[in-house]
Amino acid sequence: GEERLIVRRGQPFNIILHLKTGSKEFTPGETSFTLIVETGKRLVSFGLRDSTVDTEWSASATNGPSGNTLTVSISSSPNAPIGIYSLTLDQEGQETSLGQFILLFNAWCPRDAVFMRSETKRQEYVLAQHGQIYRGTYKRIKGTPWNFGQFDQDILDICLKILDDNPKFVSDADKDCSARKNPIYVTRVLSAMINSNDDSGVLVGEWGEFSGGVHPGLWIGSGDILRQWAKSGPVCYGQCWVFAAVACTVSRAFGIPCRVVTNFGSAHDTNANLKIEKFYDEDGESLSNSDSIWNFHVWVDSWMTRPDLEPEFDGWQASDPTPQEKSEGVFCCGPAPLRAIKQGELTKKYDAPFIFAEVNADVVDMVRLSNGKFVTFGGSTKSVGRFISTKAVGSDKRHDITHQYKYPEGTAESHVCTDTSDFMDPSVHVYQIYMMMMINLYLVGEATVNQSVTAEMSLLNPLPELLQDCSFTIEGVGLTDGKPVTAETEDVGPKQEAKASVKFTPTRVGSSVLLVNFDSDKLKNIKSFINVAVKE
Repeated sequence: GEERLIVRRGQPFNIILHLKTGSKEFTPGETSFTLIVETGKRLVSFGLRDSTVDTEWSASATNGPSGNTLTVSISSSPNAPIGIYSLTLDQEGQETSLGQFILLFNAWCPRDAVFMRSETKRQEYVLAQHGQIYRGTYKRIKGTPWNFGQFDQDILDICLKILDDNPKFVSDADKDCSARKNPIYVTRVLSAMINSNDDSGVLVGEWGEFSGGVHPGLWIGSGDILRQWAKSGPVCYGQCWVFAAVACTVSRAFGIPCRVVTNFGSAHDTNANLKIEKFYDEDGESLSNSDSIWNFHVWVDSWMTRPDLEPEFDGWQASDPTPQEKSEGVFCCGPAPLRAIKQGELTKKYDAPFIFAEVNADVVDMVRLSNGKFVTFGGSTKSVGRFISTKAVGSDKRHDITHQYKYPEGTAESHVCTDTSDFMDPSVHVYQIYMMMMINLYLVGEATVNQSVTAEMSLLNPLPELLQDCSFTIEGVGLTDGKPVTAETEDVGPKQEAKASVKFTPTRVGSSVLLVNFDSDKLKNIKSFINVAVKE
């Protein structure tokens, strides 16, 4: 935070106190005071020590060089609830408010439940503000760039509002605030609140008619969605990758390591029998059934310990904010340990059977005979759960994590457990075209902080017909002030190029990513990106 104090738990931070004119010099060991921190109705008070400790709230103080200032080092508990805290100084019954600070989870603290040993992974899963989300089919996998933008101005406040708007907080604020010390609880709340089905959550899901809202394929970042929600409630519209991307943004904003995961050939098991049953009549005509397999489905993995389970279930936990089936009466799913899914330990919380079926269900073909009985006549053990993908650490390459979710088909362990277009992109049937399309994007000159720079972009129309309502939209963290910038273009004929120039002014020095999305009446969701190094 540049204008206020935002800190990670279990890690000391310093504040400077100015003594009133005429006050006696502060003498450690003789003069003392008590500090009080409060979030919700949870209040903790603690006095000064010789040095802070890393297991609980504690403080120590040293005199400044001039004698009229005091540097106080405060260390928070590594399992304190996250959120907004007030800080008060109590000296012999006289209380002085020192203001507020925000406390986050801390992947750098070994005692924190979200601790992650690898610095490169912390950089990727907590600090990276842009990434790749994989879509398409298992034969044609395409990466879509996304701006998570978790450190953009006002995003953290909106993420905290999501917690405060959740029904559990509304019904019992004290209990909810106290439970926010647990990333398991926070992740489950987010799984319910990113969709709007049971509450006034962030996104409205839609897989057919998009009038009155934004087509899910047009979003290129989470910031616009979150700001719209904070201003006017549930945002129209989202599909699986949009739900997952927003969940990743909020998780990383809170300090929970998070990655977006795509499962190709993803099963939706509605009756919880771990099988996808396809029914036919004796003439081979398909009979309606609610079980389904989708080209792909996207969710998130979050990193944390599971003290509610055995130690071997620590690590990555799958959760899914796309509304599919209810869990404990609410449309949410997870967090479920990847190890439990892989091992078929389906009694482990939360919703392990549903996620297991998504990646490992058997497909069973059944025919209904004239007497009404069903007979199995075929099926597959290999069509579900392919090329499970996430962005690689430190690069834009695809990382296949199928082995983290399941054993290879045909091995003894691969089936350790014996017993609508809802999640399919409506645009998937044209990926043959989309896979061949590229947006050319480049900057005219170098990017310098607080100086205007021009982005040039073009795209060749591959269709034998006119493209109308054409536009390019760019967005980048620290590049476009956290907001998308759109440039409309003229109609584009067959084999002609759509072209646009957009000026923007970078506000931060360092590396970033500029995303671009092309939209028209007949071609949508064409995306590309370039890396941008902003100089002084």
